[in-house]
Amino acid sequence: ESDCPSLEEADKLSQTQLLLRLTHGCRYDRLERPMILSDNGTKQPVQVFARAYIYFLQNLEAHDLQFKIHALLQLRYVDPRLVFKKVAPNRTEPIMGEQSLRDVLWVPHVFLANERSSDILGTAEKDILTSVSPDGTVIISTRISATLYCWMNLQKFPFDEQHCSTVLESWMYNEADLVLKWEKKSPVTLAPELHLTEYVLLDMFTNETMINADLSDLRHGAFAGNYSSLSFTVHLAREMGFYLMDYFIPSIMLVAISWVTFWLQADQSAPRITLGTSTMLTFITLASAQGKTLPKVSYIKASEIWFLGCTGFIFGSLVEFAFVNTIWRRKKNVELKKKNSKYIFKSLTPLPSRKDMGGLQKSHSCTSLDAQATVTASNNSFNNYLTVHSFPSKTSSTLPIITTSCEDTVNNRNGNISIKIDDTTLASNEPNKFSDGINKTGWTTMTPQEIAIWIDKRSRFVFPICFLIFNIFYWSFVYYL
Repeated sequence: ESDCPSLEEADKLSQTQLLLRLTHGCRYDRLERPMILSDNGTKQPVQVFARAYIYFLQNLEAHDLQFKIHALLQLRYVDPRLVFKKVAPNRTEPIMGEQSLRDVLWVPHVFLANERSSDILGTAEKDILTSVSPDGTVIISTRISATLYCWMNLQKFPFDEQHCSTVLESWMYNEADLVLKWEKKSPVTLAPELHLTEYVLLDMFTNETMINADLSDLRHGAFAGNYSSLSFTVHLAREMGFYLMDYFIPSIMLVAISWVTFWLQADQSAPRITLGTSTMLTFITLASAQGKTLPKVSYIKASEIWFLGCTGFIFGSLVEFAFVNTIWRRKKNVELKKKNSKYIFKSLTPLPSRKDMGGLQKSHSCTSLDAQATVTASNNSFNNYLTVHSFPSKTSSTLPIITTSCEDTVNNRNGNISIKIDDTTLASNEPNKFSDGINKTGWTTMTPQEIAIWIDKRSRFVFPICFLIFNIFYWSFVYYL
C-alpha cells in the first residue's frame, strides 16, 4: 500500500519512529494474536512464559479467608511481527517503554482467577515496563497489588497449616491459541527481606494445568474449551508462640485456680461460689477474644475442643462443691461396711422410705402367710395377726418364728397386720458397738462432715490427674494426627 511506511534504513530511525512503523496498521493488528507456524506450516499456540517476584506477603486473614500480596508479574512471549534485527542490524538494544508502548502491542489477557481485588501499583504513571527485543521477544513487567482468596481449613486451629495459591489463567484464548508456562529458572522468587509475623513459610511450589470451561459455569464468559492455567502455592504453618502465651497457658492456670476450692471447707459457700463463677467467667472472656478473629464454620476446631475441655473441668469443680455442700448439711451419720469409695458412694444413694412402702401392707392375705389356715368367714373383711415366737436352738443365737392367725370381724372393714414378739431375748441379736463407732462385725460410722472432707481430699488428686490425661490426648492429637 502507498501509505504503508517503509522499513528501509531503520538503523537511522529513532526508537519511537521504528516502533510506529513496526506497529502500523498495514503490518500489525493488535487485536490478532501472533501467528506462530511450525516447520511443516501448521498453526501453533503462542507460548507465554511467566515469572513472579514477591515483594510483600501479608498474614492470612482467617475471618475473611484471604491474603494480600505485592508482586512483580513478568510475561514473556515472541511476536514475529515485531522482529527488527534484519531491517536494523545495528540496533542491538531492545525498545523500552512503559504503558504507552504496551497499549500499541498485542498482549495476552491473563487474569488472577482467585482474586478479590487487584490494582496496578504506581502513582501518576502505572508501574508497567515493556520491552521489545530485536528478535521479536516481548517482555511485559507489571507491579501489582492483589487480595486473593485462600480457602482455609481451620479444623486444627491454631495448630493449622495452610496452602494458599495464586492462580493465573488465560481469559480470551484457549489452549489451541495460547499456552501459559512457568520460566524454567526461578519461576517464583521471594524477596530476601520478606518476613511473616504469624506464619512460617515451609515450602513453595508451582504448577501448570488446564482448566475446562463450559457454557454452564461461564467461567470464561460465553466461551467453552480448555484454558491454560498457572499457579504457585505457599505452604504456611501458624506460629504457636502467641497462642501459647495468650490463650493456652492462661487457660491452664485458670483451670488450676478452680481447684483451690477443694482446699476450702465445704460449708464455706461464699468463697467457693465466688471462686468458681469468677474463674468460669474469666475463662469464657479469654476464649471469646480468640474466637472473634475466626469465621463461623460448621465443623469443630481444635481450639473449641480445648475450650470445652477446660470449661468442663471448671464446671466440674462447681458441681463438686454443690455435692459436698449438700452432704455437709446432713444430720444423720452413715454406717459403712468398709471405709472406701465403693461403700461411701453407695451409702449416699437414697433408699425408699417406710411411708413409700406402706401401701404394700394391705396386699398381704391371711392365706399367704399361713397355708394351712382355713378361712370360713365372710368375704367382707379380715384382720391378720402375726405372732413372733422364739425357741432355743443348737446355736447360741435365738431365731424368731412368725405365725399368723386370722379373725373375721363384721364391723372392721380394713385388714390390719399385728406382730407380737413373745421372746424379749431378740435384743441380744443386735450387734455390739464399741465407743469409737466400729462394731464387732467390722462396720464403721462416718459423719456427713467426714464424708464431705473425704470427697474434697480425693478431688484434689482426681481433677489434676484427669486434666493431665486430657492434655496428653489433646496435644497428641494436634501434633501427630
